[in-house]
Amino acid sequence: MSATSGLTTEQAAQLLEKHGPNELPRGAPPSVAGIFIRQFKGLLILILALAAGIALVLGEHIDALAIGMVLLLNALLGFVQEWRAETALEALRAILQPSAVVVRDGQEIMIPSREIVPGDLVLIETGDTIPADIAISDNTEISIDESALTGESVPVSKCTGDDGDAGLLFAGTSVLAGRAEGIVSATGTATRFGKVADLTARIEEKPTNLQQRLGKLARDIGTAALLVAGLVIALGVLMGRPPVEMFMTGLSLAVAIVPEGLPAVVTVTLALGASAMARRNALVRQLQAIETIGAASVICTDKTGTLTENQMTVTKIWTADRNYEVTGTGYDPAGHISCDGQKVRADNDPTLDQFLETALACNHATLQHSDSGWNMIGMPTEGALVTLAFKGWAPDIPPDARLAENPFSSDRKRMSVLLQAGSAQKLHVKGAPEAIVERCTKVLTKSGPVQLTGEHRTKINAAYERMASRGQRVLALASRDASLNNTEEENLVFLGLAGLVDPPRKEVSAAIRHAKAAGIRILMVTGDASMTASAIAKDIGLDPGDFLEGPEIDALSDAELQLRLKKPVHFARTRPEHKMRIVAALQAEQQIVAMTGDGVNDAPALKRADIGVAMGIRGTDVSKGAADLILLDDNFASIVSAVQEGRRQFDNLRKFVRYLLSSNAGEVIAILVNLLIGGPLVFLATQILWMNLITDSLTAVALGLEPSEKSQMQRPPRSPDAAILGRPGLLTLLAFGTYTGAASLFLFYVFLPSGVDVARTAAFTGMVVFEKVSVFAFRSLHMPCSAIGWFSNRFLILAFSASLLAQVAAVYWAPLQTLLRTVPLSLEHWSWIALAALPLVVVPEIIKLTRRGSAAHA
Repeated sequence: MSATSGLTTEQAAQLLEKHGPNELPRGAPPSVAGIFIRQFKGLLILILALAAGIALVLGEHIDALAIGMVLLLNALLGFVQEWRAETALEALRAILQPSAVVVRDGQEIMIPSREIVPGDLVLIETGDTIPADIAISDNTEISIDESALTGESVPVSKCTGDDGDAGLLFAGTSVLAGRAEGIVSATGTATRFGKVADLTARIEEKPTNLQQRLGKLARDIGTAALLVAGLVIALGVLMGRPPVEMFMTGLSLAVAIVPEGLPAVVTVTLALGASAMARRNALVRQLQAIETIGAASVICTDKTGTLTENQMTVTKIWTADRNYEVTGTGYDPAGHISCDGQKVRADNDPTLDQFLETALACNHATLQHSDSGWNMIGMPTEGALVTLAFKGWAPDIPPDARLAENPFSSDRKRMSVLLQAGSAQKLHVKGAPEAIVERCTKVLTKSGPVQLTGEHRTKINAAYERMASRGQRVLALASRDASLNNTEEENLVFLGLAGLVDPPRKEVSAAIRHAKAAGIRILMVTGDASMTASAIAKDIGLDPGDFLEGPEIDALSDAELQLRLKKPVHFARTRPEHKMRIVAALQAEQQIVAMTGDGVNDAPALKRADIGVAMGIRGTDVSKGAADLILLDDNFASIVSAVQEGRRQFDNLRKFVRYLLSSNAGEVIAILVNLLIGGPLVFLATQILWMNLITDSLTAVALGLEPSEKSQMQRPPRSPDAAILGRPGLLTLLAFGTYTGAASLFLFYVFLPSGVDVARTAAFTGMVVFEKVSVFAFRSLHMPCSAIGWFSNRFLILAFSASLLAQVAAVYWAPLQTLLRTVPLSLEHWSWIALAALPLVVVPEIIKLTRRGSAAHA
C-alpha cells in the first residue's frame, strides 16, 4: 500500500476478515420465542389467564378452553404484527447505515462505514462524521466537534504531525470545517468511542406522544372496565345468577371493553407507516415524526437540490471585457466554451485561462467516467466548475500543489486555496460575489490586471443582477500572487462571474399546489441571492412575497420578525442562525414547522423544528443525525408525500380507535341493560371473548390500512393536540353502542319464546354482524362510502368476509357450537339480523351525503 493509492481490494478483504466490521455490537434482535412470550405480558392478559385457571378448577372446561384459545390466538396475532414491525425497523436501520469515502486501488470510492478497515486511507470533509479512529496524514486546518466523545462543546483544531490526540480524529466526532486525509488506526470496539459509548447514529425507539395518549386512554378505559365488571358481577349475584357464571362474565366483559393491544398495534402501524414513507423516499428516523409531520402547517425549504434538480451547470462566464457562452448539461464534459460565436479554449485566451485555473484550484470535486456515464463526487457547484474546466482547459493540478486552504463556511461565503505554481505561489478564491468583490483591488482585462474602479464595480453588480434575475446562481472568482504561505484574502484580482443553472424539479410545482390545497404554507429559506431565488420561486408557483436577506433579518427584533412572517415573505442569503430564528418565530405563532437542512451548522435548526428534514444525498452526517426525517431523493415533493402519509396514519388510527370502542360499547350496554331488567344472560363469557377476538384481529386492523381520502390534502392542518376521540368521537361511540346494544337485546327478546339458546345465538350473531357492518361507517369520518368507493380497501373486504364466514362457522360447525354454545339459525333469524343491521349502513351514509350536499351549497 502507498500513502496515495490506499489499500488494494484484496488487502481490505483480508483486514475485514481479521478485524471484523467497523461497528459496535448491538443488542441481539428479539428472538422468535421472546416476541411470542412477550404477548402474554400485561395486567389484563394475566387476569384473563387467571379466569381460565379458575374456570378449569371449577369444572367449566369449555370456558377454560375458549379463553385459552383466545389467549393463544391473540398471542399469535400480536406475534405476527410485532415481527413485521421488527423486520420493518431493521430495514430502516439498513438504509440509515453511514458511509465514507476511502481510497482503494488508487481510486476514491464511497463504501459503508462498517466496511472500513485499519490501514484504509479515508478522505474527510466538512459535515462528515468520523467513521473510525484516524491518524491525520494530510490536511489543511481542520476543526472537530468532539462533544459526542468528551461533552466539551468548544471546537478542537487538528493538524498533521501533531503529537498525541491533536493528530488523531476519533470515531463518532464530526468535522465542523476543513478537509483531511488519514490512515485508519482503529475500528469498531477498538476505537476510543467504542470504549465509552454506543454509536449515536441509530433509530430512536422511544414511546411517541400518540402512543402515550393512547396508552393513557387504554388505562383509563381499563379502570372503568374493571369497575363495570365489578358492577356486573355484583348485580348478577344480587339478582340470583350463579356466582361462577357472573364472575366469568364480568372478567370477560372487562377484557372485551378494553382494547388491550392498542398501544402495540399503534407501534406496528407507525412502524409499517415508516416503511410506507421510505418507499416514498422519506425515511423516518423517529416514529413520532409520522404523527407530527401530518400536522405540519409550515414547510421551510431550501432551494438548491430540494426545489431544483441539483444538477448544476455553468452556462455563462462574464469578465470585465468578454462574455462567454457554455454548452452542455450536467457533469458530462461534452460541450464547449464560445465567445462571439467562436469556440475558445484556455490556451488561446489568457483571461479564460486564469478563470478556469481558479475554478479548478478552488475545488474538491472529481469527475469519473464509467460504463454508465460521467459521475461526480463532491459538491454540485464545484462539480459544475470542474466540468467547465474540462470543456475549456486540460486540467493538470498535482495533488501536492495545494499548500493550504481557507475552507468555505456559511459565515464567510467564500473559500481559498494556496497553490504552488512552479517556484511561485498563488492564492485562488471563489465565493458569493458580494464576499469577493469587496476584497478585490484590481480586475483582470485583456491587457492584464487594472485598478478596480467604481465604474468596474457598477458593471460587475449589473452583470451579477442580470444573471441572478434569470435564475442563475452566480459565483465570483478572484486570485493574486502570494508571498510565502500568505493566505490572507485581500488585494485580490477580480477574474469574473460564473452563472450556473439548476432547473426546478418537474414534480415540484404540483407538490406546491397540493401543499397549498392542504393549507400548508411554503417558505423558501436559501443561501442564494434573492434575485436567483425569486426567479425560481416564480417558476415553481410559490406565493409571491418579499425576499428578506440575512442582514435584514439581523436588523429585525424577534417581535418584528414575527410580524413580517404574517405577510408573504421568503428568505435569501441566510445563515444557519437565521433558520433558528425563523423556526422560533413561527413556533411562537403556534405553527408546526418542518425545516430542511443539509449542513453541519443546520443541525440546531433541525433539532429546534417540529420536524427536522435532512437531505439524504447531499446532507452531512451531522444534519442527518439531528433530523426526524431524511429525504432519500432530496426532493421537496417527498416532504409533501410524507405529510400526506402522516395525515393518513393519524386519520386511520382515529378511525381504528373509534370503531373499536363503539363496538365494545354495544356489548357493554346490552349486558348491563339486560341485567337491570332481569333477563337471562344475553351473551356468555366465551361469546364475548369471540366477539373481542374477531373485532380486534380482522376488521379493526384492516381499517388501519384504509387508503388516503381524496379530501385528506384539501383541509387545513390539524392541531398536534387533536383528541383521538373528542366530543364528536364520544357521541359517535354512544350512538353506535346504544343502537347495537339495543338491537341485540331486541333480537334476544323477539326469539326468547323459541328458547334461550336460540335467542342468545341470534343476539350473539346479530352483535357480530352489527360490528362488521358498522365498520363501513368508520372508513371515513367525513365522506360517504359511495364517494370513496365501497371496495377501495380490499383488505377490509377480505376481513369483513372472513369475519362473517367465521361467525357462520360458529353457528353451524359442531366444534364451535360446543365451544360457544350456539344453535343453528333459520333464514327467518338471519332476515331479522340483516334488517336490524341495515340502519348501520344506511343512516351514516345518508348523514354524510346530506352534510356533503350542504357543504357543497354553502
